Amino acid sequence: MSVRRRMNQLVPRRASLNDLVNSMSKSRLFGWLAGHVLVPYWARKTPVHKQPGGARATVQPGDNVQRMMNLILPLKDKTAVGRAKAAMAIASNLDEIYAGLDNVGTVHFARFVIIENNMCMISCYDGDFSNYIRDFVAQLGTVFDSVIALIEDGEAMIPTRDNIDTFINWVHDRDVYQIPDTATELLHYGTIGQPAVKSGEVADLRLIARALILQLHANPNALLGSGYRGYPGISAARIRDKMGFGW
Repeated sequence: MSVRRRMNQLVPRRASLNDLVNSMSKSRLFGWLAGHVLVPYWARKTPVHKQPGGARATVQPGDNVQRMMNLILPLKDKTAVGRAKAAMAIASNLDEIYAGLDNVGTVHFARFVIIENNMCMISCYDGDFSNYIRDFVAQLGTVFDSVIALIEDGEAMIPTRDNIDTFINWVHDRDVYQIPDTATELLHYGTIGQPAVKSGEVADLRLIARALILQLHANPNALLGSGYRGYPGISAARIRDKMGFGW
């Protein structure tokens, strides 16, 4: 049998196998097995790190403006009463919070949202994460302590001005992990104790889907990419200057 004829016979077999594998994803049974058996097995076999929250450090100046923070703070009291207390803690200090954010000077926007049993702070800021939190505490530490008191494990942070370094790490741990804009970056995180792509090796792109599943298994809350920026590269300082607000 010629090589060409042999190859022609193998191609339909491979195509049929690929069709079979692809069709399995539509099966309810396979979906249940994948979510409850296969993924936990992968997670035990190749455990991945829980990734740090927030934007990753970068040397590109344009990537250091309009950075996203999506802070999820589980409430102690997971009832409507607990949610009402959280809403009142924000509402009763709203003027001070807004004035403090103005004085921080690097914040483009910020909002507080209650989602199920979590107080969430979603904001867009310029520069380094640690400096942002330091400036935030300097302006709002005393006011924000009343909010932190309602959060799980929040007592150890109060007063935040006296526990600034601990508070920075506490906030960073509760900031949502940001999935990279480029999917291939997922392959460089690797598993615990073992890089996904060793130096000099070429990444296997077929592993992207598995890498994404494992990351979302370890990081159930995630920001999909770095977020859309309507005016990229423009800092809060430049906007304030153009509008005549000053620093």
